[in-house]
Amino acid sequence: MWYPLVEYQRNCLAEVVIHGSLSWVEGEDEIHSLGGENLFYGRSLLKPFQMKAIAKELDESLTLEEKALTIASHNAEIAHLEIVAEMLSSNRKFLKTPPSGPLLVGSNNLKEKSSIQHPCSGKHAAILLACELNRWSKENYTTKEHAYHTVYLKELKKHLGENYSPTYTATDGCGLSTLSFSLRELASLYSALVREREKDWVWRAAISCPNLIGGANRLDTYILRMCEGKVFAKEGADGLLGLGIEHPSYPKGLGIVIKLAHGWDMNAMSFVAFYILRSLGFPVDNIYSLEDQEAVVSVQVTPSLKKNITSNFYYEIKNFR
Repeated sequence: MWYPLVEYQRNCLAEVVIHGSLSWVEGEDEIHSLGGENLFYGRSLLKPFQMKAIAKELDESLTLEEKALTIASHNAEIAHLEIVAEMLSSNRKFLKTPPSGPLLVGSNNLKEKSSIQHPCSGKHAAILLACELNRWSKENYTTKEHAYHTVYLKELKKHLGENYSPTYTATDGCGLSTLSFSLRELASLYSALVREREKDWVWRAAISCPNLIGGANRLDTYILRMCEGKVFAKEGADGLLGLGIEHPSYPKGLGIVIKLAHGWDMNAMSFVAFYILRSLGFPVDNIYSLEDQEAVVSVQVTPSLKKNITSNFYYEIKNFR
């Protein structure tokens, strides 16, 4: 199930081995994978599609910054909280995210937990606004029987086929349902993000407001900022990272999803993600480091890259398999 993606070596001897799975998809074709066809909950990687389901009706009701917060897993920094509060307006009493502190310690000075500090509060605010605009019930918007869930599932089937039906469904940490997918299916969705980047505001909101998608010291925010509008990056809970990549060698859109076996690990995920992005020619510098160890990424995380891909960025490639 799991494949060794990166080692932490001390004088050429591995002291830590990070396992995981990944999938590369262009259009409908999986071009590379590690770890097999196991199922995972999509968690926050699905936020772009949760918003695509209601993007049309929200388009004229939200600013670009507010749109970015709808697809964010934010740190609850003061800027995040101010925008979400404005989005909620009279709907705050209906907000069902669990009371939370900031995602990262030190993001704000608030001492009390609150629903608005939950990293998914922007998404919930958007769904409540869609309920208002569509005259749906606001009371039970988190249930699977609600009209919102119906249009969301319809959005997923548009990309994954009418036969898509989640094998497993669970309640996510924010109170909404989270559905099961293979990594191939998740990567296919991120490939679709690239192809549809001009069809709605989801792509534009993310690349225009990277600091709102995560915040300070967040991997997705850094990738969005460094790749100059060519890469859509989104973190997901418990070890997920989704990348939608606009690249001339992949005209149907390149979707890559990485899953770490042991859950979220900023350092380990950054080593794998930056290795992949550098192999595709993006000028990302690793912002994380190890003390007295060297991170060695397996060359197997990339396929045999197409010949017209070139990179001006040197990166030592080692294969520990």
